[in-house]
Amino acid sequence: MTEPKRTALVTGASAGLGAEFARQLAAGGHDIVGVARRRDRLEQLAEELRDGHDARVEVLTADLADVHAPRTIAGKVAELGLDVDYLVNNAGSAGRELIEDRDWGAHASFLQLMMTSMAHLCHLFAPGMADRGYGRIINVSSVAGRIARARDTNYGPTKAYVVALSEALHLTLKDQGVHVCALCPGFTHTEFHDVADMLDMKAASPGFMWYDADVVVREGLAAVEKGKCVYVSGRIYRCIDPMLQSVFLRRLIRRFTAR
Repeated sequence: MTEPKRTALVTGASAGLGAEFARQLAAGGHDIVGVARRRDRLEQLAEELRDGHDARVEVLTADLADVHAPRTIAGKVAELGLDVDYLVNNAGSAGRELIEDRDWGAHASFLQLMMTSMAHLCHLFAPGMADRGYGRIINVSSVAGRIARARDTNYGPTKAYVVALSEALHLTLKDQGVHVCALCPGFTHTEFHDVADMLDMKAASPGFMWYDADVVVREGLAAVEKGKCVYVSGRIYRCIDPMLQSVFLRRLIRRFTAR
């Protein structure tokens, strides 16, 4: 019996990890719904995927910092006659400094993008997956969400929420055929650090700490298939992570970064 063609919705699909998720999922036989703010970049990706794979590719422009965006996306997907079997919540950006930056509107938009929109998309699409008895959800978190650090008062905490949300969804949905995984990459070669004005930090970091996007995505796809609810990508980071979670080391890091 032939497996049904499944549809993957990928947010932040115009570049970086999102574009790589779309490529690897299309190569694996999925139809793709790519969501991002930049339609020109989405169209370029769609053309690439249609030429290289036997995939239906739809593009939706949306800004997930807008509170109405998730429901608009769900409505457009329904209009296309598609069921989302695979959800990759990847859209995100670097955070402003919560205390020093006094523009609360900017902070609220950031929190909407990084946490609320992700929860909303899970709220909209996970029930259908459970009803059909199959689903995969990858919520892109970060190693930054695994340890608190001084002056990281927005980005890391939002990523910690993504881990907690994914763990709870995993426990809730696993018996209904839906796998949920928080993917926690470390430093990854994408446009993220260019956009976030982090090129100096990238140049000063050891090369062995950086992984290519295709490695992170490949590991994330394998992890969610295996039913792992939290997966730290990159061998270096998987070695470091257990130490970061130890109570003793967390206390040392808090003392050190506070200085």
